[in-house]
Amino acid sequence: MQQNIINNPRINTSLKTSDFYYDLPSELIAQHPAKKRDESRLLSLDRSKGVLSHHRFYEIVEMLRPEDTLVINDSKVIPARLMGVAENNPNRVLEFLLLRQRGKDLWESLSRPGKHAKIGTRFIFGEGCLMAEVVDIVEEGNRLLRFEYNPAEGNIYTLLEQVGTLPLPPYITEELKDAERYQTVYAREEGSAAAPTAGLHFTEELLCRIKNKGCALVPVLLHVGLSTFRPVKVDSLAKHHMHSEYFSVSPESAETINRRKAAGGRIIAVGTTACRVLETVSDDSGRISPISGDTGIFIYPGYRFKAVDALITNFHLPESTLLMLVSAFAGRERILDAYKAAIAEKYRFFSFGDAMFIY
Repeated sequence: MQQNIINNPRINTSLKTSDFYYDLPSELIAQHPAKKRDESRLLSLDRSKGVLSHHRFYEIVEMLRPEDTLVINDSKVIPARLMGVAENNPNRVLEFLLLRQRGKDLWESLSRPGKHAKIGTRFIFGEGCLMAEVVDIVEEGNRLLRFEYNPAEGNIYTLLEQVGTLPLPPYITEELKDAERYQTVYAREEGSAAAPTAGLHFTEELLCRIKNKGCALVPVLLHVGLSTFRPVKVDSLAKHHMHSEYFSVSPESAETINRRKAAGGRIIAVGTTACRVLETVSDDSGRISPISGDTGIFIYPGYRFKAVDALITNFHLPESTLLMLVSAFAGRERILDAYKAAIAEKYRFFSFGDAMFIY
C-alpha cells in the first residue's frame, strides 16, 4: 500500500522557533565518532519524573525490558555529494547534493551555485563515467537531474561510489577517515543523504546482547533527505513546511510491532526518523499499517504520540525540527533542562555526538 502522507499536526500555533534556542559551546560539537560506537555517553531521561542519569551507551541493555521492541531505520547513506563540471564550460564547477530518487535515474538535488544549474545544462562527474542533465526545477528551487551512464560499468550506486563523497554535515570540519563510521551497522537499502545518527551507537555485539535479552529489532525505512537537516527559516512553527521523504513499513515489521505492543511491550524508536515513520503509519490506537510512500510529518509540542513509547536519539541543533520533535515527546522545558545538564557535563553534540534515552 503506497500513500503520500503530508501530515502536519499543527497543535500549538503560538510556539516560535526561538523557543527552541540554546547556547552550545563550539568545542562540544563532535568532529569525529567515539573510538568505539557503543562507548559514547548516554543521558537517560525519565520524562514522567524529569529524572536524569548518566551512562555509557552499552548500558542501554540494562534499561531495556525483554518485551521491548526497538524499531530501527535501515536506510544506507549514499555518496550523495558530487562535483560536476559544466559540459559547455570546463571552468564552471558546481556542487550537487542528491536528496532523493524521483524515478529511474532521476534525482532531486540541491545545487550550488543554483543560478548556473539551468534547465538543459549538462554536467560531467569524475572522468565522465557519470553525466547528468538538469531537466526541471522543482520544490523550493531544487534541481531534477537525469543521470546518464553505461550500464556495463555498473548501476547508479556503484558509480556514485566512484565519483561521489559522503555528505557530512557542515558543522563537521575534520576529515572522516573511515566512511563506515557514518553508516549504521544495520544499514541495508541505499538512498539517504544523511545518516540516521541515533543508530550509529550500536555495534553487532550490542545488538546480539539486546536480542538475547528477548527484545525484538524491527526495521523500517526512511531515506533521510532535506527535512532532516533543513533549518527552520520562519519564526512561527505553523508556517514551516517539511520536505517530504520516502518511507516504507513492511507487512512483517508492522505485524511484529503490533503483536508485541498488544502484549504490553514498549515500542522504542531508534532515532527521530524511525519515530516519524511510526507516527506516520499508526492510527489513533497506535496500530501500525504496512505502508510505503512519502511523509512530511512535522512533530512539535502539543502533538499526541500514538505509537512510540520511548526514544533513543542524539543531541540536536538549536531551533531544529529534530529538537522540536524530542521536545514534543518529553516536554520543551524538560528537554532544554536536559540539554543544559549535558552541556555542563560536557557531552558531545550532533551527528557524531552522544545519545539520549527518553522513556
